[in-house]
Amino acid sequence: MVLNTIWFALVAVLFMGFFFLEGFDYGVGMLLPFIAKNDDQRRAVINAIGPVWDGNEVWMITAGGAIFAAFPQWYATLFSGFYLALFLMLVALILRGVGFEFRSKESNPGWRSFWDWMIFLGSFLPALLWGVAVANLVRGVPIGPDMNYRGGFLTLLNPFGLLGGAAAVAVFVFHGANFLTLKLEEPLLTRARTAAKIWAPAAVGLALAFVLGSAAHGLFGREGRVLADLFALLAAVGLLAGWYGRARNADATAFWATGLGVLFAVAAVFAGLYPNVMPSTLDPGYSLTVVNAAASPYTLRVMTWVAAIFTPLVLLYQGWTYWVFRGRVRIGTGEGY
Repeated sequence: MVLNTIWFALVAVLFMGFFFLEGFDYGVGMLLPFIAKNDDQRRAVINAIGPVWDGNEVWMITAGGAIFAAFPQWYATLFSGFYLALFLMLVALILRGVGFEFRSKESNPGWRSFWDWMIFLGSFLPALLWGVAVANLVRGVPIGPDMNYRGGFLTLLNPFGLLGGAAAVAVFVFHGANFLTLKLEEPLLTRARTAAKIWAPAAVGLALAFVLGSAAHGLFGREGRVLADLFALLAAVGLLAGWYGRARNADATAFWATGLGVLFAVAAVFAGLYPNVMPSTLDPGYSLTVVNAAASPYTLRVMTWVAAIFTPLVLLYQGWTYWVFRGRVRIGTGEGY
């Protein structure tokens, strides 16, 4: 159980990093067509995440790889049951990546506008679907005694799942707008601040509604789940502090507070799920847990050594990347995307 729990926690950390980093990426992509009024401004918005967006996505790939290696049954049930949703997400991410790379290959305004909207779609759809997926993990999904998913794509689009999707979109847009206030110059700086102020109440309101819905589904408030309750409280405090910082135009405070809210929200979900990884709505005995979904102890031991060696190196490299590109983006340089 020790190694199983360690790897469950490591998967949680990977998703925390992914939602924090890729969260503001998605937010920037969704804001792109609305706060930039000409091509120079749109290029500046994209350049704000240009050096880091693909590195941020590696957290998702690594999290998927960790699930595949440490919890193969979780991976099999999740990726087969959520297949259509994950396929749509993959198509959207491909369009997003192609949009970043292709938009400046042709000067035609129609060409660039098309790829800008593909970046929007490739940011909106994954954000929505990630929220739907997390909500359904909280709610539980129909898993049979053979550990196979017994539902369909529409099963995931239940009211609570759609609430999770809406909450994810709103929080990521708020997070992304706060990020842009740290990266852009006028007039985009004022527009980013305005967008953040507009989205702040929606993000906080939907996130709190999701927390209450999660509590109704038994994620919080259970005996022995003090850590999950604490993380949920800290997530709420972080988002409220981000709203307060935004109202005072404290850009750094708003960004980091919102980011902490995202980190603690993901931590709360994983802490509330444990020891389950995919609860079953058909019978609690059919749920996938850190025990029945895990790989062999030998596999977990080898993976632990590999992670202990290489994880610090990856973190140092990504931290160095953010340090190098820490400055504000200048409008109209003709460089980048």
